[in-house]
Amino acid sequence: MDKEAELAESFINPAQLRNWMDSRQLGSGPISEFQILSGGTQNILLMFDRAGRRYVLRRPPVKPRPESNQTMRREAQVLRALGSSSVPHARLIAACEDEAVFGFAFYLMEPVAGYNATERLPAEAHDPQFQREMGFALVDALATLGQVNPWAVGLEGFGKVEGFLERQVGRWKKQLDSYAQHEGWAGPDTLPGVNHIADWLAANCPKTFFPGILHGDFHLANVMFARDTPKVAAIVDWELATLGDPLLDLGWLLATWPRPDGSGGAFDIRPWDGFPTAEELVERYRQQSTRNLDAIDWYEVLACYKLGILQEGTMARAQAGLAPKETGEHLHRLAVQLFERAQKRIAARSSNRHSSARESAADRFKEAPQP
Repeated sequence: MDKEAELAESFINPAQLRNWMDSRQLGSGPISEFQILSGGTQNILLMFDRAGRRYVLRRPPVKPRPESNQTMRREAQVLRALGSSSVPHARLIAACEDEAVFGFAFYLMEPVAGYNATERLPAEAHDPQFQREMGFALVDALATLGQVNPWAVGLEGFGKVEGFLERQVGRWKKQLDSYAQHEGWAGPDTLPGVNHIADWLAANCPKTFFPGILHGDFHLANVMFARDTPKVAAIVDWELATLGDPLLDLGWLLATWPRPDGSGGAFDIRPWDGFPTAEELVERYRQQSTRNLDAIDWYEVLACYKLGILQEGTMARAQAGLAPKETGEHLHRLAVQLFERAQKRIAARSSNRHSSARESAADRFKEAPQP
């Protein structure tokens, strides 16, 4: 047995897994070709063969977080609900939701034939037109998710829709404040404009929204593209999925999207020669959705605020010796960039409003009877 297979088998007992699969009538005979897949930074992905069929198993980390098993159950629930939809995703095969059986909850899904653009771009994806179509395919997949009626696919109770947007600022401010428990953390003042951004978000919160399924972490690294075509093969990593306002997913994509020259994004993808601009992504979404995008800047600012706070958590743990120092410092720099991005978006929106107000006043003056 090679070292990779040996390590993979340390994550789940093959004999125990075989017995469980027998009880579910999932193939017969031995399990073989165990290998570890790259994927999310928290959970474990294993691929294996049985009776000529390939499976991917997703389980919590060896040292699980308190919510890890519930996360597995929720991910499986979402994949099950999306099974009859046209949303690109890995198809759920079966789930073991009782953590007492193996010591953790897990599920099996179909493997996805594709690649992660943040890890590598195949030769065909170096073509500018191909990249442009990739960017639009990304938005198409997100718009398709936003069209799914969660109540029609069995996701009632999957999230609290009432007051979803109003809860966001307080929820994430509380998260940021909780980092004070980590000795050595420099505090929230290292994040530029943190209080101003929170106040602006609270004051400009949209009054209404059309609820739907929220992926919760939608960006280039959580999508697999099909091989040889610019289409999306699957949206992956559903651990933050809930019910809420799907426009926050679009805001999240914008908050992590690079500038036209490929700089300033959450991921350094090269070459970046044909991907659509952020404005073009919004317009593409607008063409496929009846949702009101007038406040899309607000959703982008909220995404910057939320993601920046999440990344600052690693910095706080690093300064307390609970995470690698280099990782903490890197994510802190990204958090600072996100807060700076949020401030620029707020300033631009304010400038546009003032400009519109001046133009409106000028138009009214022109139309008024002159003395």
